[in-house]
Amino acid sequence: MIDQKSIDANPSINRDTELREAIELLFFSYRAFTRGPDQILSKRGLNRIHHRILYFVGRQPGLAVNELLSVLKISKQALHIPLRQLVSMNLIKNDKSNHDGRVKELRLTAAGKRLEERLTGTQILQLDNVFSEAGPTAENAWRKTMILLAED
Repeated sequence: MIDQKSIDANPSINRDTELREAIELLFFSYRAFTRGPDQILSKRGLNRIHHRILYFVGRQPGLAVNELLSVLKISKQALHIPLRQLVSMNLIKNDKSNHDGRVKELRLTAAGKRLEERLTGTQILQLDNVFSEAGPTAENAWRKTMILLAED
């Protein structure tokens, strides 16, 4: 057990505690942030990788498979099964590119768009509520923190 005397004598103990609390907050907030989409996905036998694929294909229609691999930072093997599932469920279509027949371009189908909007819509609403409560200064600090974490 760490007491106040130990913390005063060794400030790094306090900093370690603060950083561990930050890790826990990140874990718990991510769990809350993904809870709604996870529930929707599980009813279809899908999970978070499916959501990420739907999200980025929806944001960038015509995205090539190799570009998606780069965005998600996963291997071809890790992408193969979930992408195939989304195609077989008629949520994503993969068409040959007009400029290069070897390249497959990914697009959401109408059903895929509806599902992606539903999944991401829960998170948009959640962030909007949190940012409204926290205020613009907190939102800007959060954005800066997330950018720095993503760049690390």
